[in-house]
Amino acid sequence: MSRIGLKAISVPQGVTITVSGSTVAVNGPKGQLTVETLPGITVTVAEGLVSVTRSNDEKQTKAYHGLVRSLINNAVAGVSTGFKKTLKLIGTGYRAKAQGAGIQLAVGYSHPVDFAPLPGVTLKVEGTDTIHIEGIDRQAVGQVAANIRKIRPPEPYKGKGIRYEDEEVRRKQGKAAA
Repeated sequence: MSRIGLKAISVPQGVTITVSGSTVAVNGPKGQLTVETLPGITVTVAEGLVSVTRSNDEKQTKAYHGLVRSLINNAVAGVSTGFKKTLKLIGTGYRAKAQGAGIQLAVGYSHPVDFAPLPGVTLKVEGTDTIHIEGIDRQAVGQVAANIRKIRPPEPYKGKGIRYEDEEVRRKQGKAAA
């Protein structure tokens, strides 16, 4: 039994959902997203609620049930409020600056690193050490944040690197002097 798949999705004001075949289109004040449904899953919209049902109780169909419901819920949240992630640069001389649609990072390499975001994702630099990633597609926002973090992940001895705002880095002891 899929607990997530059985929950109905409430549609906020200003958001319209249309189902045509295996495609669910979600329109809202921030933009438009489409979600492809998977085999054995049907989506119905009635009275401001979206319900996702499955045709049988096979293991794969049960897994698809919760997945499709989560994808539609993320699309509804994205077009109504959007998604945001924040990265912090920790380290002496580590800084970021806006450059066109992308950013330029100085994170301890011999050269600056230029980063261009995926379409539909905007990057904003606050000060010199904070990067805000915003967009309507949750997967794209998370992927851009992960790609920026991968440029210089936090290291365990001094904690230097690029990390998520709420991430805690476990520090190691280091070498003990004799």
